[in-house]
Amino acid sequence: METGIKLYGIERCHKTKYYKEFLKDKNVDYTFLDVEKKEGFAQELKGLYESGKLNFPTITIGSKKLRNPSEADLIKWINK
Repeated sequence: METGIKLYGIERCHKTKYYKEFLKDKNVDYTFLDVEKKEGFAQELKGLYESGKLNFPTITIGSKKLRNPSEADLIKWINK
């Protein structure tokens, strides 16, 4: 079952690792989409931005898109 929260990133990125740990520590279910390993995930991420760039890490919660959110912003959107 897919959750409403997606984390786009790459495994070797320190910021991606940070968000993975943060979400795990908060017991938040999410789907990790490695844009380096799957071209489909990369295309999905590029489609979120007008620039068409791989802006990662990006977290989506429903239709809300968060690029490098602060902890406070992330918690605010998780709790909505």
